[in-house]
Amino acid sequence: MDGQGEPQLIERNNWAAPVLAAALVLALSCLPARAAERATPSGYPVPRYITLKFDQVYARAGPGEDHRLLWVYRVKGLPVQVVAENSEWRRICDPSGGMAWVHKRLTDGRRNVLVTQAAPLAIRKKPRADAEIVAYLNPRSLAALNRCDKGWCRVKLDGAAGWMRARGLWGVSDALQCKPPARR
Repeated sequence: MDGQGEPQLIERNNWAAPVLAAALVLALSCLPARAAERATPSGYPVPRYITLKFDQVYARAGPGEDHRLLWVYRVKGLPVQVVAENSEWRRICDPSGGMAWVHKRLTDGRRNVLVTQAAPLAIRKKPRADAEIVAYLNPRSLAALNRCDKGWCRVKLDGAAGWMRARGLWGVSDALQCKPPARR
């Protein structure tokens, strides 16, 4: 060989080093954003929906049993929105707009929805307004949430399953449902 092969090999690798460096910088620049998204003690996003695990859950003014008892929730499966958390406690927003702290052991990660409209809502076989009705869900009733898509939510309860319009349900909006009290 006349020695010409070596510089060609180096020249070919010259383009690779800057591209790999740029890719590494881009990947590392994404890490702080991802870390900020998961900067909660549980690792789950806030806000998010969960349910109450028991039919008696104590709601407190702050994160700890030494804080004042505000009220007692008496609905197992009630959907609530987590708006803040620490390692042991979750600050929740309930469908009535109340905010309180509950211990994490009193909550469940499963999703339920609550009917907020005054009239019964139809559960349909398919996510269409003209689809066959398979059941009705009364006001203030709960159903297990499977998923939502394009304004329709797939729900299940007591053997009936189907699709409901999202607009009549509490526990599906991505928006914060309660406004935190103003700080003094």
